[in-house]
Amino acid sequence: MVEVLFNGHAGRIEGRYHKSERPNAPVALILHPDPNFGGTMNNKVVYSLFTCFKDLGFSVLRFNFRGVGRSQGTFDDGIGELSDATVALDWLQNMNPDAKQCWIAGYSFGAWIGLQLLMRRPDINNFIAVTPPVNEKDFSFLAPCPTSGLIIQGGKDEVVKPVEDVVKLAKQLNRQRHVEIDFAMIEDGDHMYNERLKDLYKVCGNYVISAMQKRPVITAPRPEDEDEELLLENDADDELLDDYDDEL
Repeated sequence: MVEVLFNGHAGRIEGRYHKSERPNAPVALILHPDPNFGGTMNNKVVYSLFTCFKDLGFSVLRFNFRGVGRSQGTFDDGIGELSDATVALDWLQNMNPDAKQCWIAGYSFGAWIGLQLLMRRPDINNFIAVTPPVNEKDFSFLAPCPTSGLIIQGGKDEVVKPVEDVVKLAKQLNRQRHVEIDFAMIEDGDHMYNERLKDLYKVCGNYVISAMQKRPVITAPRPEDEDEELLLENDADDELLDDYDDEL
């Protein structure tokens, strides 16, 4: 993983990039939560998503929206951030011109931006939206949603609530033709998925594997589930956090 800087419409954009050793590896762009509430590319959920795609052999980019970290500019209430995401996706694809698939994954505010980007870029094949902020943002632009994807919600989210509204969004999108929108509930997950990063990692990873192989999705494990039923292994949240701390 390397630090990268590339030019956006508001100035320099800071990112972290992992280049897969696999030829023609798929690519994934990861989007962070609201900068007004401390969201950065180093958020633990964002880092977990990044690590999941990296472990599955993707070339992956996460970056700071304008005004965050070393990225230049100022917060633009979504308009400028969508522009940043567009530039970041262009950079990622230019670095991987032979990639056969393109994924986008966003968390909270990043999910809202990512789904808007999805509507503008037919080259995106699939998405993961973690905790889309349906109580704060308008998602009516998903009409119709152009590609299949996964929506994840924590059952004890204290920020995005009620949970039923996220379920309703997933059901509405799944009624559309030619797309399949999967929904995974991490029952004990709060907004930050504290002590549930392992579950988030596994749900995302198994969905990606399922989508790539076109087979049923394995959703959040119950406490009694055995690890051998999962396609991805990660011994504990602590392993993800140790890697996260080492990077910082």
